[in-house]
Amino acid sequence: MKIEQILKDSKYRLTQFKIPHIEEIESLIFTKELRKKETYFIKCLVRQKNIQLKPEELVRQLFLLSLHKDYDYPYSRMQVEFPVHFGREVKRADIVIMDKIQPTVPYIVIEVKKPKLKDGKEQLKSYCNSTGATIAIWSNGEQTLYYHRKDPNYFEPIPDIPTANKSLKDVLKEEFTIKDLIKKDILKTGRRSLKNIVLDMEDEVLANAGVDVFEEVFKLIFIKLFDELQNTRGLTKNLEFRNYGESDGELKEKIEDIFTQAKEQWSGIFKEDEFIELTPSHLSVCVSSLQDVKLFNSNLDVIDDAFEYLVNKNAKGEKGQYFTPRYVIDMCVKMINPKENEYMMDSASGSCGFPIHTVFEVWKKIYAELGIKESHLFTAEKKHERALQYVKNKVFGIDFDKKSVRVARMLNIIAGDGHTNVLNMNSLDFERWDENTKDEEWQDTYFEGWKRLKKLRTIKNENKEFEFDIVMANPPFAGDIKEGRILHRYDLGKKPNGKYQTKVGRDILFIERNLDMLKNGGRMAVVLPQGRFNNSSDKNIRDFIADKCRILAVVGLHGNVFKPHTGTKTSVLIVQKWNDDKSSGDYCPQADDYNIFFATMQSPSKDNSGEKIYVKNEDGTNRLDNHDHLIVDHDLFNHDGVTQDGIAEAFNTFAQNENLSFADKKTQKELL
Repeated sequence: MKIEQILKDSKYRLTQFKIPHIEEIESLIFTKELRKKETYFIKCLVRQKNIQLKPEELVRQLFLLSLHKDYDYPYSRMQVEFPVHFGREVKRADIVIMDKIQPTVPYIVIEVKKPKLKDGKEQLKSYCNSTGATIAIWSNGEQTLYYHRKDPNYFEPIPDIPTANKSLKDVLKEEFTIKDLIKKDILKTGRRSLKNIVLDMEDEVLANAGVDVFEEVFKLIFIKLFDELQNTRGLTKNLEFRNYGESDGELKEKIEDIFTQAKEQWSGIFKEDEFIELTPSHLSVCVSSLQDVKLFNSNLDVIDDAFEYLVNKNAKGEKGQYFTPRYVIDMCVKMINPKENEYMMDSASGSCGFPIHTVFEVWKKIYAELGIKESHLFTAEKKHERALQYVKNKVFGIDFDKKSVRVARMLNIIAGDGHTNVLNMNSLDFERWDENTKDEEWQDTYFEGWKRLKKLRTIKNENKEFEFDIVMANPPFAGDIKEGRILHRYDLGKKPNGKYQTKVGRDILFIERNLDMLKNGGRMAVVLPQGRFNNSSDKNIRDFIADKCRILAVVGLHGNVFKPHTGTKTSVLIVQKWNDDKSSGDYCPQADDYNIFFATMQSPSKDNSGEKIYVKNEDGTNRLDNHDHLIVDHDLFNHDGVTQDGIAEAFNTFAQNENLSFADKKTQKELL
């Protein structure tokens, strides 16, 4: 046989190939004279030109035939002697199968010119890492090995390669569910934060990807949350936000498909025609970075941490509006003590920390009353109908920053099982709200929430006063309102002599706006610059508040709380609007002399650079709570029994002793 002659004295064998394939190649071999010697040639199956048939070329042609006949790959997807660049040096890969979706990108690299596995595998690694190919094959005709390139340093052996119409996922048949993710969650096992993972992604991929980092990370988190929710509720067999061995192009197709499903079910966050702008290779790296992170927990702190970084990075701080640390929000919520029957509003909602944490607090009370145990997947599990009705009808948020509103709506929709009352409007410019409501695009997104908000107006068809039980907000500090049209709608827009000012700080107007939204007996928590409590020039503001409300508490926050975005010293003001109606459940009779709760935060919670300080174990590692969350070192409240009682608990005792209308009643044990 011609083939036996060609392989004579070589180290190549053909035991891996089917006899019909060997016979077919044998039939294609012909001879012609080369340098006065009869030499074997074959017309290359891919290049369609005559090639001298040396042992390694024979194995290559047999491999090309096998790929075509056994795996259905068309010759048009194959290339031989494919150039692989290493700086200025160019090497040639024996066979490359190009990606089905990205025909210019290698999918499988095959090395047949190195009879020794050690030499061939090293060559393969370098080719795959340079081209980004997913699968590598080495063969010398006697032995064939298949590898899946999981990362540059790890090539995992696999049993075979997929046929042309399937993916590596079909070959591997891997399964990975939410239960597997719980065990592997790198936030727990590696004691990392999502913010740090996003920072790593930014350094490795996103900074050089030519995309809007916020938008692309937002999409990825949105998609992954949807995927986790589907699997937690048993709607899918496996988590799909994961690379099971797909090529970069196949993976992007799969992730885009999940994105489409998520946009349909969670509408009003992304436009229907929005798509993932990351290239398949960049997306692949990002999916690998995020796939072992569990986003759903007993709350949404994991996501908050990342979006606090991303939104502030997008210059939100220029408007003086910063994400409120979630431990400050939780303190306020615990002190305000929201109830299931009460309506709540955040007039400068940002990413909706106050509304969402109010929802969590009320849900815990509902679940405790029903005897339902709270799990670490609290936010992902199907909610009780009472919990759903509460978030659907009682909790509202307004913000003028579109990016923040989109984040807020996503978090609210997820937490509220598809319900949200977060509206994109300017709280201070309430006279122009009706202009928003007439806009068709605005209506498509916000109409249902607006319809529910209108029912809470004190006077029909007027947007100034509302009947909320609770208002909580961290209004923007920076920037003055200078429009006379707006200033003339506020008493605090005037000077002490009664004349209107030419400019007024945003946070000052928000104080009055929030109080207008409160019904009599309603209560407010608001974060303000410390100067509003001390400056002699702000006495009229303090008098205005005291005239309308009982001042319940002033809590001085540490100067590091809002770092690195600002070093402004802040305090939380908590008040209750006067209400002389004794029959009301929120009776708060007007008085000139009463006790006020004062406290100052002692534990900084962040270092001078703005990095969070976490509670440590004795061995110096970060301590985790019962739901595997990192615990910020603060003294604002007791963190689920893991830390000491703090300011919130002290205030609640004060509220009970003062017999405040919203305080939990003392137990018999406490009375004794």
